[in-house]
Amino acid sequence: MAESLHQRILDHLGNALLVFDRGGRLCYLNPAGEMLLAISARQSLGLTAEELFGSQGEKLAHDLMQTLESGTPRVERNLSLALPERVMLVHCALTPLFQGETTEAVVMEIEDVERYQQLSRDERWLTQQHIVYQLLKSLAHEIKNPLGGLRGAAQLLAAELADPSLIEYTDVIIAEADRLGALIDRLLAPDQPLKISQLNIHQVLERVRQILTAEYPKLVLRRDYDPSLPPILGDLDQLIQAFLNVARNAAQALEGIGEITLRTRIQRRVTIRQRPHRQVVRVDILDPGPGIPPELIDQIFYPMITGRPDGTGLGLSIAQTLISRHGGMIECQSRPGRTCFSVYLPLENAHGS
Repeated sequence: MAESLHQRILDHLGNALLVFDRGGRLCYLNPAGEMLLAISARQSLGLTAEELFGSQGEKLAHDLMQTLESGTPRVERNLSLALPERVMLVHCALTPLFQGETTEAVVMEIEDVERYQQLSRDERWLTQQHIVYQLLKSLAHEIKNPLGGLRGAAQLLAAELADPSLIEYTDVIIAEADRLGALIDRLLAPDQPLKISQLNIHQVLERVRQILTAEYPKLVLRRDYDPSLPPILGDLDQLIQAFLNVARNAAQALEGIGEITLRTRIQRRVTIRQRPHRQVVRVDILDPGPGIPPELIDQIFYPMITGRPDGTGLGLSIAQTLISRHGGMIECQSRPGRTCFSVYLPLENAHGS
């Protein structure tokens, strides 16, 4: 019973836990470590730190040997690890494991610094986004009613004008009223109720791919799909709109020329707004564009925030709202030459109203 409890505790730890023997070879890896390194425990057992951690492997192997020889714990803070699918910032703690007076192994605990920061940002974003969105909804309703009256009055005025040259001005009024009306409809779009059905996430992405290919003929959309992904529950139209908004943002960053990658994976033990999920579907939308300005990276999901002179700042905000209604979230990592939007959708039935 005790052994089973200890094993369950190790299996449910959020941090990666690795144990290296006196020869510096891996002898234990918990599930969080498997997810971090994108390798199974069976495949990784017996490997050295150099083989597991790439460019940082030599340093970590040296620290391991120092801990084995001295029996003294070590901590590396804000260490940049180049992993198979991303570069991440971590804290790494090395703790000697004693057998009597002898150090027989070293326990390495790796804490994803960015993940905890992201959880904090996600909570802050949810609160702020809710306040801003309620304000925008109220404002949109207040604008839409007089806007309809303005458009109707312009149409009546156009019918009474004898001078055809003056109709140009009423046409401008009508066109601008229609433009503002469309903008308000986009603000209120996430209010539409969800129509839940079982669907394949690749069905959603293929539709997005078709639309973008038609809009941007010089754009290459590369697939990197995991065909083993199980179906999810969601609203097909709203998910298409959410992913289209994110992918279109990438296409605009590339000015319609270049390559965008659509990648799907299963990710285990993900917390979304303080709710833990055993498994989620993760969709990455990657582009090699100029990146998002650092001063905007924490604000890009707020309405009316945009880095483009001709942008409305609604696309990503609406996408985040639609994904949130499905119990998921969107994250972004960006630097010049690589921007990655990651969309997380729970496999459990956790949809909002």
